[in-house]
Amino acid sequence: MIFLDHAATTPVRREALEAMWPYLAGAFGNPSSSHGLGDEAARALADARAQVAAVVGCRQGDVVFTSGGTEADNLAIKGIALANPRGRHVVISPIEHEAVLESAAHLARVHGFELDEVEVDAGGLVHPDALARVIRPDTTLVSVQLANNEIGTVQPVAELAAIAHASGALMHSDAVQAAGWLPLSLDGLGVDALSLAGHKVGAPKGTGALIVRGRIPLEPVLHGGGQERGRRSGTENVAGAVAFATALRLAEEERADAAARVGVLGAELIARVTAEVPVAVLTGDPVRRLPGTVSFVFPGTSGEAVLLELERDGVICSSGSACAAGSDEPSHVLTAIGVPAELAQTAVRFTLGAETTEADVTDAAAAVARAVSAVRDIVKP
Repeated sequence: MIFLDHAATTPVRREALEAMWPYLAGAFGNPSSSHGLGDEAARALADARAQVAAVVGCRQGDVVFTSGGTEADNLAIKGIALANPRGRHVVISPIEHEAVLESAAHLARVHGFELDEVEVDAGGLVHPDALARVIRPDTTLVSVQLANNEIGTVQPVAELAAIAHASGALMHSDAVQAAGWLPLSLDGLGVDALSLAGHKVGAPKGTGALIVRGRIPLEPVLHGGGQERGRRSGTENVAGAVAFATALRLAEEERADAAARVGVLGAELIARVTAEVPVAVLTGDPVRRLPGTVSFVFPGTSGEAVLLELERDGVICSSGSACAAGSDEPSHVLTAIGVPAELAQTAVRFTLGAETTEADVTDAAAAVARAVSAVRDIVKP
């Protein structure tokens, strides 16, 4: 099997499993309990928080452990907007993950916020001048992802954050897909809040964090016992936090080498598929893109049919976001960048990981050529 769907999820790292195991077994205490087992769990949680803070370059108290990227996005969008008295206007990009899109829509539908989507170009890039045109004196929050989960486009987040801050707005970025591939420095990005998910960097599913600067008021989405300094109630998943912190730390330590190696492989996959499948059209920005994210549309095919052919050939990939798998609707990301709905239905996304080899890329490209040819023969009028 050639697994090229790392944007959907990654294999759990052995180091993460080994780090979390003690807190699933003997050291199983509740970190809020005032006895030895609880103290041991609390120390483990504090150490995990310190590791995440070191990667992002923030204070330990700025780390809020969550159940993953979706919860982190919900907490950021709803929590910041509802707690900030500045205004009731929110700006997002139209190619955000559904967790951001739906959270912003909830603010508009339930709480009366006004919502604007900043324009993106044909590569999915948000240009700073486009943000400047839609931001307003009453804008309370801007949210633009660091890297897109379908087409891999990397946004100029630091420039966008500067524009948001110049108008008095706060800036959030969904960095779920960027972790392990791009720097995550909170100060370098200039953002006020950052979302992360464990299963994109080799931790188990159901782990993640929202990084939010401590001075920023945050309305909780979950109410209860007041854990995580009152920002996210619920008994903390100590084992999950330990695994997440371990995987994130290792991903950051390996990031430069991994990004360089996978970037070469990603470029090779683009070149091979483009050469072997003349109808293939690369989507996303050709330069500002994640090293291992490659998305094509194949005119005259069905993306789902191509996926089935590829899986029969041992190549595992996807048609886009795993969260939208099975939907009959074309990708909102592709339609936002101007891809016609019918053509968007032919999309196939390949996302490489740390274990991807040159042989995998060579074999996958050949399989793509066979799959596209087979499907085009079937759908010819």
